Amino acid sequence: LDRGEGIPWKGNYSSWLDQKEKRLEIEKRQEDARMKAIKHELEWVRQNAKGRQAKSKARLARFEEMSSYEYQARNETNEIFIPVAERLGNNVIEFKHVSKGFGDRLLIDDLSFKIPPGAIVGVIGPNGAGKSTLFKMILGKEQPDSGEIEIGQTVKISAVDQMRDSLPNDKTAWEAVSDGQDVLQVGKFQMPSRAYLGRFNFKGGDQQKLVGALSGGERGRLHLAKTLLAGGNVLLLDEPSNDLDVETLRALEDALLEFAGCAMVTSHDRWFLDRIATHILAFEGDSKVVFFDGNYTEYEADKRKRLGEEAARPHRLRFKPLKH
Repeated sequence: LDRGEGIPWKGNYSSWLDQKEKRLEIEKRQEDARMKAIKHELEWVRQNAKGRQAKSKARLARFEEMSSYEYQARNETNEIFIPVAERLGNNVIEFKHVSKGFGDRLLIDDLSFKIPPGAIVGVIGPNGAGKSTLFKMILGKEQPDSGEIEIGQTVKISAVDQMRDSLPNDKTAWEAVSDGQDVLQVGKFQMPSRAYLGRFNFKGGDQQKLVGALSGGERGRLHLAKTLLAGGNVLLLDEPSNDLDVETLRALEDALLEFAGCAMVTSHDRWFLDRIATHILAFEGDSKVVFFDGNYTEYEADKRKRLGEEAARPHRLRFKPLKH
């Protein structure tokens, strides 16, 4: 019996004490990690006491969830590390009077913006607005109809898309990321491949699951692990928070905040964007895309100021027709 719980064990008393000591060490590490995460969340709640309402309710709910021992027992806290292979220079990504159409619709009309070093840009707008097309133009998979896109000479892009189609269904999770290597080059460091995958909440037997049998959330985490391993200094993340559990999402937030490069992140999760975004690129309708210096809440306040309360409310997206 241990703390009121019966734990079966085959072996002598000395071996029982050895495994108990190891188990207590693991429990202490998990508890320390849990308390660290709770401390971060509590600091956020205290700092934003004046701006409660919906946003604070969501964060308070997350804080309460992380505080529960039962939740912690189901999920180990993980720290995600995003390696940077090459230093990023001052010139990152710049759009100069870019326009882009699709079918008979003009998705983007005369868009100009420049991403500063160290920025995390939240890309927002309804589905079908043109966010994925924007990423495809940055990756060179699509060309603008007019205007110019300049990518800095030091830029190395890593991209995470929504589809996760690049994962091999016939390999295990560990094989898909490690290619069978016991040690991986993670940025400028080396680390055991199983330890790296463990940071994305793949523990023990989970690493041996076939990719084809993974859940949507597991595929999302695996794709994230594989993409971030590439060591890009500019990340294009298309809905990275989809299907992620709270703990992994929190670890991703912290990793992005500590990331030494730049990131562009599409998301419908305003709480996620409020925490990480330094800038917002918003598809507002009528083929207009706005680049704003600030997080999501600050952007929303600016939008209401510019357009009024009624215009700032969600509405069906409209586009200008293409001129032939």
